[in-house]
Amino acid sequence: MIGIIDYQMGNLRSVQKALEHLETEATILESPRQLQDVDGIILPGVGAFRDAIGELKRHDFVSAIKDSIEEGTPFLGICLGLQLLFETSYEDGTYEGLGILKGDVVRFEPEPEIKIPHMGWNALNIQRENPLFEGISTGDYVYFVHGYFVRPENKEIIAATTQHGQQTIVSAIAADNLYATQFHPEKSQRVGLHLLKNFASVASQRTMTASP
Repeated sequence: MIGIIDYQMGNLRSVQKALEHLETEATILESPRQLQDVDGIILPGVGAFRDAIGELKRHDFVSAIKDSIEEGTPFLGICLGLQLLFETSYEDGTYEGLGILKGDVVRFEPEPEIKIPHMGWNALNIQRENPLFEGISTGDYVYFVHGYFVRPENKEIIAATTQHGQQTIVSAIAADNLYATQFHPEKSQRVGLHLLKNFASVASQRTMTASP
């Protein structure tokens, strides 16, 4: 069972429908206590960083998310759900994130030939192998909608990058049981569905390993 955190900021129904298309059972998590009852957790997100971290705190999800990741539960952040994992965002001010990963969230630098926000299809450049990208290759296209991107302090967690104009941005991270993408797998058709299938497989493998 995959749980999708509902903190009033995510396109969770699209994620749920994508998982159901893959014949993967998915449920909406409305309470932090429910994070203990699932095999994998997805944190989606659309909107402003300030509002999102405020809603996570208001719904008491912060400690539960940190505890679940520390306990080894497979976790996937999507778009804003990636950015929230970091220490600081500079989106319309300075705001503290979950601080699970060291680094910050910054806006694209203006360029005459590119559009900001970065919106549409763009190619992945795979940086290192990990279970989330099994069967996915450099050059595969995925769908983005964002004006900000993450800058991890630890470059070893960078799983994929993407070029937008002259700027290279981190499009995915992987650190043990923690995964996150700047792009939207649920909107990325074949490649995105394959990634979600990989995540569901990681979650199910952990469940089988934990079974007596």
